[in-house]
Amino acid sequence: MTHPALGDASNDDGWSMKVQAEVRAMEGYPVVLPCSFTHPHHTLHSSLQVVWRMGHGQGSTVLYHCSSPTGARTCQPGPQQDQRYRLEGNPREHDLSLRINSAALQDNGRYYCRVEVPGHAHASYEDKMGTRLRVEAAPRILGLSVEGSEEAGYRAQCRVQGSPLPDIQWLGPDQLMEGSDISPLSQESLEQHHTTSQLRDVLPGQQYTCSASNPLGKDQATLYMLPPRQVQVSGEAPPLLLLLSLSLGFKVLLLLGMVVWLPKTFI
Repeated sequence: MTHPALGDASNDDGWSMKVQAEVRAMEGYPVVLPCSFTHPHHTLHSSLQVVWRMGHGQGSTVLYHCSSPTGARTCQPGPQQDQRYRLEGNPREHDLSLRINSAALQDNGRYYCRVEVPGHAHASYEDKMGTRLRVEAAPRILGLSVEGSEEAGYRAQCRVQGSPLPDIQWLGPDQLMEGSDISPLSQESLEQHHTTSQLRDVLPGQQYTCSASNPLGKDQATLYMLPPRQVQVSGEAPPLLLLLSLSLGFKVLLLLGMVVWLPKTFI
């Protein structure tokens, strides 16, 4: 999924570079960032180097670098090159397009392509505007937990990831829960695509569902607190908390006093 707008940059030295202003991708799928160039001194036999960076200036990160000696037909990356990145285009045909395999949310950012033709004065060029990559993902619940005590009350927290940032709703046994009992604990920067919601006054013997949604999908996880009388231990004890994650087949997690994650899945 890509945005149709293109940027075309040129200068007085005869450089011309064309990139796409914005590219959209789905998490887990490959994406291509288009970039092409022309240069009056470049021929099919000239040596050249191609660099793709994420970010601009000193804080940028080089993601891909390849060199093509004079007469070579391909541009070879170095031995330490991350295999998630490769050239989709052929620099010998003035195509520097970059392919990113299995796009992830952390790939969101602005990318810049650069080409260098050694042996000529001012024979390097980089588009200054760059290409904005937006990776979108359906909601995924990263964690559902409970904290508190019988005296102070129990609070449930639901941490969610997705892009666009998901909306979170809490559902009680038979109804949508709204009002002062629900509050967003944190909403990290949009680049992180994480948000956390808290439900106060969680009661033993009740079931609560965290539901996260955005235009790409929905994820749910359900929490059930067993009443204290069902816990067979002597003396005062906190309720037994049973968490049912409904997103990846039924994962059962038991909490007794402290969180214990059980690696058992019910299909």
